[in-house]
Amino acid sequence: MTKEELRKIYLQKRRSLSSAEYEQLSAEVCENFFNHVDLSSIEFLHIFIPIEKNKEPNTWFIIDRLQKRFPEINVVVPRVNHQTEEMENFIFEGKDQLQMNTWEIPEPKEGKEVKAEQIEMVLIPLVTFDHLGHRVGYGKGFYDKLLGKCKPDCKRIGLSLFEPVEKIDDINPHDKKLQSCITPIKVSNFEP
Repeated sequence: MTKEELRKIYLQKRRSLSSAEYEQLSAEVCENFFNHVDLSSIEFLHIFIPIEKNKEPNTWFIIDRLQKRFPEINVVVPRVNHQTEEMENFIFEGKDQLQMNTWEIPEPKEGKEVKAEQIEMVLIPLVTFDHLGHRVGYGKGFYDKLLGKCKPDCKRIGLSLFEPVEKIDDINPHDKKLQSCITPIKVSNFEP
């Protein structure tokens, strides 16, 4: 199936989750993240703020635990620069730092900016992914651009509430593959 076909199916699948199912699946993604990901050498970890209306994995579970148990890690959150059509990265200082943008996504209104080259791990939103580590996003390419600026050894980890699809038919050569993807059931690792 194409990205557009998969996007429709999986956005609908997420919308059909009850609040309890959504919170449970998100909590399981969080547990798998902390049980399987080595954070020992990470100083800057980029994580998306969930778009609640789209039922993206609730990353607040991860953010809260990072701040409590790993104070040495700088949690970095994105803001879209509408002039450059790229993301800027800011140290997360608390929910008071956030405001809704035009797409109803919470993002920092100000703060200490972090260069993409400083980020050692990026937790990536996606709609779905396949067995090879290709992902379907929202089609704007913001994360592909960000990952293109990160160091080559930056860890690229997707978060998904569902297991992978067999194949995405219309992969673009500019799409950045995931190194792994965490679901409520398991962690999938991919060949480079």
